[in-house]
Amino acid sequence: MPELPEVETVRRGLAPVLEGARLVRVRQNRPDLRFPFPDRFPDRLEGATVERIERRAKYLMMPLSTGETWVTHLGMTGRFTLDGEQLGEFEAEAPVVGKHEHLSLCAERDGVLTRVGFADARRFGFMGLIPTEAVEAHPWFAGIGPEPLGNHFSSAVLSEAFRGKAQNVKVSLLDQRIVAGLGNIYVCEALYRSGISPLTAAGKVSRPRLDRLTAEIRRVLEDAIAAGGATLRDFANAEGGQGYFQHSFDAYGREGEPCRTRSETGAACSGVIRRIVQGGRSTFYCPVCQKR
Repeated sequence: MPELPEVETVRRGLAPVLEGARLVRVRQNRPDLRFPFPDRFPDRLEGATVERIERRAKYLMMPLSTGETWVTHLGMTGRFTLDGEQLGEFEAEAPVVGKHEHLSLCAERDGVLTRVGFADARRFGFMGLIPTEAVEAHPWFAGIGPEPLGNHFSSAVLSEAFRGKAQNVKVSLLDQRIVAGLGNIYVCEALYRSGISPLTAAGKVSRPRLDRLTAEIRRVLEDAIAAGGATLRDFANAEGGQGYFQHSFDAYGREGEPCRTRSETGAACSGVIRRIVQGGRSTFYCPVCQKR
């Protein structure tokens, strides 16, 4: 499933085409994704101007001139596509491309039309239209934690959220009420970089170690965004390209491979990456250099 860096990569790819664009020729090509599309979805999009494109956790959010916000969750295989070639001024429709494309439209900006499609082979994604003033109170967003790249995320926030918590730190970090948008891959990588065992009870992680963990969460997300995210199966950005951060994984997916950590003297860690299951998700870590 696309995680925060992949969704942010998609947001940045769509912004130059969709921000300030008027949506025209909207075509809905099936009644539902994971959930039904909103009532009269094409009619409510058509003619609206996209004021900006934001990301909250793993959601794309497009406030519209109509007073509603178009919200999209990519699910496992959802992807927006930009055709690359701009459409002629008098193009009659937004043509459908491929059997898995479930929404297509044209975006008109500065007199130029660009075709935008949304495909989702497994249909685990979903879309909604929410009154913009009510977004924060909507069940998808109410109670969600701070953005890990935002100013409200800090070791103090984690310390308070983890206070007295016996649940392990790995599963705790996946709780969207504690921090928004963190997924399995980047939690594994941040814990590895921090030298913290995923088996450690969240409430037992000391404040100095939380300082390092907070910094490494930010750093690994920023590194992944700079690399265009990670492509493990179906992820592609809006231009159809793939991310490259999977080539930089230190822990995730490296079961049985040597740990890459080196001491200050340059000595290699003797550990081997191990895989365990926590909360139904695979955890990859080094049992030697990641301490409880």
